[in-house]
Amino acid sequence: MRYIAPKDAAELDATETREWLDSLDYVLQSGGPAKVARLLRELTIHARQNGVKLPFTANTPYINTISAEEQVLMPGSPDLERRIKSLVRWNAAAMVVRANKAEEGIGGHISTFASAATLYEVGFNHFFRGHEDGDGDVIFFQGHAAPGIYARAYLEGRIDETHLGNFRRELQPGGGLSSYPHPWLMPEFWEYPTVSMGLGPIMAIYQARFMRYLEDRGLKPPSQSKVWAFLGDGETDEPEALGAITLPAREKLDNLVFVINCNLQRLDGPVRGNGQIIQELEAAFRGAGWNVIKVIWGREWDPLLAKDRDGLLVKRMGEIVDGQYQKYAVSDGAYVREHFWGADPRLLDMVKHLSDDQLKKMTLGGHDPIKVYNGYKAATEHKGAPTVILARTIKGYGLGEAGEGKNITHQQKKMNEEELRAFRTRFGIPISDAEVGKTPFYRPAEDSVEVKYMRDRRKALGGYVPMRKVRSEPLKSVPSEPFEEFRKGTDGRKASTTMVFVRLLSKLLRDKELGRLVVPIVPDEARTFGMESLFRSVGIYSHAGQMYEPVDMDTLLYYKEASDGQIIEEGITEAGSMSSFVAAGTAYATHGVNTIPFFIYYSMFGFQRIGDLIWAAGDARAKGFLLGGTSGRTTLAGEGLQHQDGNSQLFALAYPNCVSYDPAFAYEIAIIIQDGVRRMYVDQESIFYYLTVMNEQYAMPEMPSGAQEGILKGMYRFRAASRPDAPQRAQLFGSGAILPEVIKAQEILESKYNVSADVWSVTSYTELYREGHACERWNMLHPRETPRLPYVTRCLKDATGVLIAASDYVKAMPDAIDRWLPRPLTSLGTDGYGRSEARAALRDFFEVDYRYIIVATLAALARDGKLEASVVDQAIKAHNINAEKANPAVS
Repeated sequence: MRYIAPKDAAELDATETREWLDSLDYVLQSGGPAKVARLLRELTIHARQNGVKLPFTANTPYINTISAEEQVLMPGSPDLERRIKSLVRWNAAAMVVRANKAEEGIGGHISTFASAATLYEVGFNHFFRGHEDGDGDVIFFQGHAAPGIYARAYLEGRIDETHLGNFRRELQPGGGLSSYPHPWLMPEFWEYPTVSMGLGPIMAIYQARFMRYLEDRGLKPPSQSKVWAFLGDGETDEPEALGAITLPAREKLDNLVFVINCNLQRLDGPVRGNGQIIQELEAAFRGAGWNVIKVIWGREWDPLLAKDRDGLLVKRMGEIVDGQYQKYAVSDGAYVREHFWGADPRLLDMVKHLSDDQLKKMTLGGHDPIKVYNGYKAATEHKGAPTVILARTIKGYGLGEAGEGKNITHQQKKMNEEELRAFRTRFGIPISDAEVGKTPFYRPAEDSVEVKYMRDRRKALGGYVPMRKVRSEPLKSVPSEPFEEFRKGTDGRKASTTMVFVRLLSKLLRDKELGRLVVPIVPDEARTFGMESLFRSVGIYSHAGQMYEPVDMDTLLYYKEASDGQIIEEGITEAGSMSSFVAAGTAYATHGVNTIPFFIYYSMFGFQRIGDLIWAAGDARAKGFLLGGTSGRTTLAGEGLQHQDGNSQLFALAYPNCVSYDPAFAYEIAIIIQDGVRRMYVDQESIFYYLTVMNEQYAMPEMPSGAQEGILKGMYRFRAASRPDAPQRAQLFGSGAILPEVIKAQEILESKYNVSADVWSVTSYTELYREGHACERWNMLHPRETPRLPYVTRCLKDATGVLIAASDYVKAMPDAIDRWLPRPLTSLGTDGYGRSEARAALRDFFEVDYRYIIVATLAALARDGKLEASVVDQAIKAHNINAEKANPAVS
């Protein structure tokens, strides 16, 4: 055969490329993928060594990760599963449409589940493991897909038509369904709340790690359970969604699977109109060390890709931006032929045998059950790393003109009769034209093949999901020994409440009954809180153990990591630490283990920074203790505006099942924590605790007789006036680190101003506030009964004199109980931004030290006509108070 020289450089380039590709095909056929990978790696190294600058990419081509040749057949009955999926689709849509036929509407979302139905149904039929036979999977369902999860539960017979009819109407007779996953509202159904977008992914990551923690510490046997997190591509813009993805990679959490529904749309428009979100996410996850599986194209694309010898189709797929892909989704086949395939005559030639209608109906990977099944199978079998599945779908798939693929789709809640009829016909729902406008629910007979199939599949997989069931036994009692020493005080020795807590924690860790259940959690501040002694005694958890010699190995308190370590040291991430708290605090239900988390952190970075995750913990019925360390606006000296906390107790008040305290003394902390363990783990109350602890050291007194009830209810008389019959009387309320200032003020008031005062320790304005309102509510609803008196009213019914309150928190805290007091309350607090200063200067600035307590008491007495105003003036001068200084609340 005569050799013909190439006509030009372009033809030469094409010839060389073809020769290289043919050579690579030969290596692939003779040596397999592993040999190809090694050869390409060697070629890359050789090119770099010879000065070739190769651009970095973490991306693979815009095609399925699992090729048609690699995929396996899906077990079961695909036709029957499609039928079931269609019924789920109809009931989900009918539920939302019916809920919004009322004039005011009630909200709801159709489009998210419509795009994700195949992703869920393949999981329900083949992968999601229930808890009936032991440990099952933990699934974080995408919140907006809740209608589809309810619709399936209806077909399974777990909820009835009344529930569906009362979607988003939970207070109706017969019961209703919450808008989204909320364990607080449906405690036997949902496990975790997810609809505050971004929280599901980060909670899933730390849940997967906590499962390893339980296994490594011997608290539960190793299992094959998986953690699944379903989320949307738009949701990944939330910092929490991707902010922790390096952790499961470095921890090798192959028990974690993310499924990202890439329908390319968020609430208002495209996720990345001018880019490709799938490629962006692939780069992020591959860069973090995840196994990435792309499920982009359905089976109809396989023959075309097989013919794509020159890579033209793959190249075309990779150059289209998402905004244009969205346009293709809503356009007819002629438009797709012209604008996608028409970019190159050779591409047009590839599809000349297909009609416009066939082009339009070519499915995407996330709607193809076989593609999804193979993606899930590869994910669950992968070892050594977490997996993310990037599944391409169309938002509102199946809604047709009602909203398929449109920018308005997320808000779609209603469908007219014509749209309902088209939807019914498309999915083959046996409802007549006469009935379709009423959007009836449809469930096959109890003995139908569909219902039997669903139940058989779930039985084979270990039971229904989602399902929440408390699988742990309550603790029988709380041992008293770890708490006893704190009732006696410190015998004059100074200590901070933080030091007291750490001492108590160390005793709990050594306790033979509770010790193994205690889970200390700290975000890289253990040394700040004086917890380094625990490093050696119980160790810092690391699945890999300690593969290095720590730099402080020759010290007593060296940094000790261990595979069975007990401390969860998260690094600088309150969000990650709180996610671990959620996992540990719900383990009594999820894993059947009564772990007791103690999460201590800089108090300013708790409710203020991660309030959404704390709210989710409450919703999830998490138990445990949050400890706001270095708390108090004036107690944390030097750190300044961003660190000094005078707010967190106020924020905590808004969390319905958070029991919050601001203790001043060692015995208060011991009583509160001992009772908290009892309430949560013996009595099984769905509550969690927040305690603020400080770094100021002072002598801890012995517990007064009979104080326990008041400590827990919120206040008790710590020290009575030495002269109760004095003509001038006052009642002084103190909390936390400001209580010693109140005690000092009491002494000076009596010795210098002839004012006799009682000192009250107010451990919880929140508890007093809640109990007061509970009494008022009962009285309102029971007008013929003897009125109930709030606890704070009963405490002060015989107390005479003016009322003064001082705390290291905003004045709104004491003001919250003013209505139940016998006389008006004067509140001193730390409203305003903090300052970098010494403690004494800060208390002068915020007007909460003993001097201001004295002046406030005298001023209140003067207002009541008990003293001359001149006495107040003299006190202001005597205590060097600048009466004209700026108001700290606004300066």
